[in-house]
Amino acid sequence: TKLNRMLEFQLGAPVGYKAGLTNPAVQKRFNHDSPVWGTLYAPMLLQNGAVMEAAFGARPLFEADMLVRVSDDAVNRAKTPEDVLAAIDQVIPFIELPDLVVMAPPKLNGAAITAINVGARFGVLGTPLAVPGTRGERYALLDALRDMVVVLKGDGAELDRGKGSDVLGHPLNAVVWLAQDMARDGRAMKRGDLISLGSFSKLLPPKPGLSVEAVYEGLPGTPSVKLGFK
Repeated sequence: TKLNRMLEFQLGAPVGYKAGLTNPAVQKRFNHDSPVWGTLYAPMLLQNGAVMEAAFGARPLFEADMLVRVSDDAVNRAKTPEDVLAAIDQVIPFIELPDLVVMAPPKLNGAAITAINVGARFGVLGTPLAVPGTRGERYALLDALRDMVVVLKGDGAELDRGKGSDVLGHPLNAVVWLAQDMARDGRAMKRGDLISLGSFSKLLPPKPGLSVEAVYEGLPGTPSVKLGFK
């Protein structure tokens, strides 16, 4: 809470939230059995094709992620992925650039990750995919999000891949969890908030000169997002 007060003073009001440790593999890495969440601020969010310093943080990493945009306060009462889909209007490709900050990242646990705002530092947004209005198309998108394969590439070669279902069985379950956990804190998401869903890939270290792309196979149009490191 103290850290986020300082971040808000420097970076402005929050523009969204990130769910972390939503992938069992990442939970295992940090010896924690449930997700955690942090806060996103506008200066953290960069446009597709951004070029970043490889040493953008103290312990910089990158991973394939995804954002959704809240369109209805009913998201705070969501109990299922269907409920979430009815309360968002965009799905956005996203490469997150977290910073694990500390000297010995393997020693971090859930409480410590929460204390560093879940490592939120930067992230690169791709072109938003609009949530369709018709019932049939929405159900098709719901299934596509669960079944999609997210491929993370470096200089065109595959670095890692994961499925939508790797995040809590369905990536929109991250929003269900977030709504419930924020409510316990007396907090709520609002219209326009951007929500980061978590890891679809390993956390990997950036290298100068590396070009990175995340491709979302199985989503309409096979969207992607790119960035480079210098």
